[in-house]
Amino acid sequence: MTTRAKGDRPSGPEHSLERLIFFSDAVFAIAITLLIIEVHVPDLPPGSPHHAYLEALWHLIPNFFGFIVSFFVIGAFWAAHHRMFGLAAHYSERLVGANLMVLCLIVFMPFATAFMSANTGTLVPSVLYAATLLLTGLFNRRLMFIVTSAPVVAADVSPEMIAYVRARSGTVIFGALCALLIAFIDPRFSQMGLLTIPIWQRLFLRRVDRQVARKARAAAA
Repeated sequence: MTTRAKGDRPSGPEHSLERLIFFSDAVFAIAITLLIIEVHVPDLPPGSPHHAYLEALWHLIPNFFGFIVSFFVIGAFWAAHHRMFGLAAHYSERLVGANLMVLCLIVFMPFATAFMSANTGTLVPSVLYAATLLLTGLFNRRLMFIVTSAPVVAADVSPEMIAYVRARSGTVIFGALCALLIAFIDPRFSQMGLLTIPIWQRLFLRRVDRQVARKARAAAA
């Protein structure tokens, strides 16, 4: 239960949980904004012909591509963060370290994106980007399990809901693994591995659907 300090200011465990969520949202917002800041505006001399501007924009296509991919990747991590904390009702000290590790990697992502975009098709930048996503996915899954376990998770959250949320948290991990493996084969196509994320999500959710259906049949028997 939330207590009140002097001046009717909120305090206590629930207030700590709110502060953690608000801080996380701010970090996600800053990180996703930094992505476009890393796409530098072309510096052309005054009076340059039209084709020079078009050529400069053409050279920025890898940067725009990296921006779009990372924008939706960070957006997906924010959505997962929003989804998992929607199930939380209580604060735990364990949340702080696990949440900070996720945020640390989210903040690092604009650099990994810019490094890869500036060196398209090369091994080390592609591996760094995929490895960053993989680590973010692993730490995000760890945070997910803390949030969806006692004492943090709300008492009225069903085991089926917890199973669905946890299943979704593994999809980015497998997508990043695909991207990492492709990077070692041909770095030019590394990011194509991220396109497998919806496929993994469908497979994992179908697996949970089957588990839920089996439990329902067993309960009805």
